[in-house]
Amino acid sequence: MSEVLKPDLCVIGAGSAGLSVAAGAVQMGASVVLIEKGKMGGDCLNTGCVPSKSLLAAAHRAASARASHTLGVALSANVDFIAVQRHVQSVIEDIAPHDSVERFEGLGVKVIKAEAKFIDATKLQAGSHTIIPRRYVIASGSHPAVPPLPGLASAPYLTNETIFNLTILPSHLIVLGGGPIGCELAQAFRALGSQVTLIEMARLLPKDDPQLVDVLRRRLIDDGVLLHEAAAATAVSNKNNSIEVACKAGDKEFVVSGSQLLVAVGRRPSLEGLNLAAANIAATAKGVTVDARLRTTNPKAFAIGDCCGGPQFTHVAGYHAGIVVRQALFRLPAKADHTTIPWVTYTSPELAQVGLTEAEARAKFGDDVRVLTAAFAENDRARTEGDTGGLLKAIVTPRGKILGAGIAGSHAGELIQPWVLAISQGLKVGALATMVAPYPTLGEVTKRAAGSFYTPTLFGARTKALVRFLRLFD
Repeated sequence: MSEVLKPDLCVIGAGSAGLSVAAGAVQMGASVVLIEKGKMGGDCLNTGCVPSKSLLAAAHRAASARASHTLGVALSANVDFIAVQRHVQSVIEDIAPHDSVERFEGLGVKVIKAEAKFIDATKLQAGSHTIIPRRYVIASGSHPAVPPLPGLASAPYLTNETIFNLTILPSHLIVLGGGPIGCELAQAFRALGSQVTLIEMARLLPKDDPQLVDVLRRRLIDDGVLLHEAAAATAVSNKNNSIEVACKAGDKEFVVSGSQLLVAVGRRPSLEGLNLAAANIAATAKGVTVDARLRTTNPKAFAIGDCCGGPQFTHVAGYHAGIVVRQALFRLPAKADHTTIPWVTYTSPELAQVGLTEAEARAKFGDDVRVLTAAFAENDRARTEGDTGGLLKAIVTPRGKILGAGIAGSHAGELIQPWVLAISQGLKVGALATMVAPYPTLGEVTKRAAGSFYTPTLFGARTKALVRFLRLFD
């Protein structure tokens, strides 16, 4: 017999977005049902951020050891791939209790491990339970996109959902896709000892500033990653225990052969089986249709995180959760504003961005923008570390309003944060130019770039004339 539950909230999906809503709402006194058909923690914990950054940490250590001779220290990097994968899994296991059924049930959440399916606009079925909540929150996440390449379906290939289960280091990993996942894993496996070829139909990291991407491109090439940009894969075949990818770049056709193939060409919203049409919830191939308040076409339902088709980041999922909790529990109107959402690609060097790129700013404001830069080669801390191949680039208006900032360099994900704060709080570039930065730190690149806004005025002819004039009064 079906059990009927009537909670305040029914959350579909126990990934970053769903867990944030469930934990926040139940601790504020709401009754919450949380439905998850797969693993608690979703993609971020099990196949995304946590395992990828754990693998990258090992890869960066190996690369640093090999480069240590530049500082006068001779080290070698002996990679034990099984031990590396054990490290990856151990980090997942360390974090898993925080996202577990036991923890959430301890908070007071009713957790149902089953597939969710809407019956109509007000009811949902999950296992033996019928749920009739005050509000729904769809947080079903996303999964790897698989292109309709001839031969791919019959060839063994990896995605981010399976690559962390490898027990043997690939001898030659072919990476299809030059987005964040493709770039991160291409560099990681190269540092761990694999030969790596990356194929991208457009250019690397197309959403990032090309000048900053070029810093990373040069590093990948120096690392030994073979890049094929503006090259489209046309077919895949499995021959003699080897994967072959046929490619076309302009008039040139060629074949790349390797031991394994990683498909990293993007992600798709996970909406299969939800029966959204029965609930009058509109969706497209890009995701659930939502307004600025993350409301769906069903007044009882919100949708958040990856399944909306917007920025697919864990920090966006958490941000969305706060927007929905304010509305669902407190009836407070709240809108999602993605204009100040930062993103980071965790390669070496890292690549971070917030706000508009130069191209986006010029498309919107024409030539009425100024570009401020600071090279890591001019930063004393970068010199001491022997890591000077970075660049900070900020876009501002002639009156000092910050439109965007991007950084390619060590710790870019940390260094971008003052710019995120400045843009989100409406601070002008002068606030960053006048801050006191400790010496020597990489953070001085922010002060240097911001300070360059005033260089033409401060050291210009008018200032020199004023100094000469004031001498008359000594």
